[in-house]
Amino acid sequence: MRAIWSGEITFGLVNVPVKLYGATRSHDLSFHQVHDEDQGRIRYQRTCEVCGREIDYEHIDKAYDDGDKTVVLTDEELEDLPAEDNDEIDVVQFVRDEQVDPILLGTSYFLEPVGRSSKAYVLLRRTLEDTERTAIVTFTLRTKTRLGVLRVHEDLLALQTLRWPTDLKDVDFGPSKTTISAKELTMSASLVEQFSGDFDPEQFTDEYQEQLRELVEAKLDEGDSVDTDATFGKDGSADDGDDGDGGGKVISLMDALERSVQKRRGSGSSSGDAKAAQATKGSKASKSSNSSNSSKKADGAKKTGSSKKADGAKKSSGSRQASGAKKSGGSKKSGASTKSGSTKKSA
Repeated sequence: MRAIWSGEITFGLVNVPVKLYGATRSHDLSFHQVHDEDQGRIRYQRTCEVCGREIDYEHIDKAYDDGDKTVVLTDEELEDLPAEDNDEIDVVQFVRDEQVDPILLGTSYFLEPVGRSSKAYVLLRRTLEDTERTAIVTFTLRTKTRLGVLRVHEDLLALQTLRWPTDLKDVDFGPSKTTISAKELTMSASLVEQFSGDFDPEQFTDEYQEQLRELVEAKLDEGDSVDTDATFGKDGSADDGDDGDGGGKVISLMDALERSVQKRRGSGSSSGDAKAAQATKGSKASKSSNSSNSSKKADGAKKTGSSKKADGAKKSSGSRQASGAKKSGGSKKSGASTKSGSTKKSA
């Protein structure tokens, strides 16, 4: 484990060097959100509600809203506050264990003894255990002053944060006034006795999380999953077919569809138009073949860029164009002979 804090426990003239470690972890499966249609990751953006732009962290300040007015605090102003940043856990009082209301207890940490000798550490732990006392302490963690307790956990000292008294909510409700008979108390005590036993946390399990893990593992075994990298989509680079704009932003699904449709229309419009014209203009093409042969000499250079459209029309009248080319004889040898040869190859 990695220590998150190091310092000393101080009470009186005694200093106990220690390191602080997180004592708990979550056993819950961690989820993220994806789009139900294409399984793409859902991202949350830091968007300004005034200008509508996405804001980087370096341009974000903290603010307090009292309901009517908002006070903005810059990082420089917060750094100038006389916040405590010491490395001491100060023992301010020793109290009996039962005097600490569990509702005040917060995050738990383990304390590791530091140094060649752990005598002071063991002495403090044994003293708390023998006297059945809990140490009330103050300390600073992540620039915040905190209240906590030092208690014994097996062979270690455990530090547990305490909520400040002002953190508890005031309530305006409670049980109604009623009378409990002696027989009811006896029956209730008998029921408690039947359920009594020594507490063993190992005998309790989180059934929901266990079934959830079984569900996830079953879907993995059945291949009911997608590649994780695919959920992040495109990275917006030019190498990923981003049309070379180099914008560096991931396009949306609608943008990708629109671009695909436009590309498809651009590449397939000439062939589609030619096929549609074949049925309706077949007769016209055959009648105008002789007249078009004479004009092809002048249009030879122009049709180098639009040869696909001309080729489409020529496919429908291949045999008639061939006969027309034979009739034109030597007049087409100068310029149009190469064009008729190319159309024959493509046909």
